[in-house]
Amino acid sequence: MHILSIVLQIILGIGFLLFGFMKFGSKQMVDEFKRYRLSSGMRVFTGLVEVLSAAIIIIGIWVSPYALIGAILMAITMFVAALVHLVRVKDPVAKAMMPIILFILAVIVIILN
Repeated sequence: MHILSIVLQIILGIGFLLFGFMKFGSKQMVDEFKRYRLSSGMRVFTGLVEVLSAAIIIIGIWVSPYALIGAILMAITMFVAALVHLVRVKDPVAKAMMPIILFILAVIVIILN
């Protein structure tokens, strides 16, 4: 079980670093946040939360309490992201699958830690 948690922490950590840094200025993310009717400040805040949670969950590979903290931050972020897709902009479930999958993976890390 410990190895599964580490593998998921690495996957989530790398993914959230990439997605988080994209929030700082990628045209795709700028356009998406406009579509979500969310401000550029919220986009940058989301990016900061994603980068911070990635760093925390990666530190959690060596300092296990951090895995739990990082995973909780990620789960909350992805739960809200799924809600934005499904409730705020009424996307089909298929468009919300990435945050839903990442939410599930974060919950698994929470359970394992």
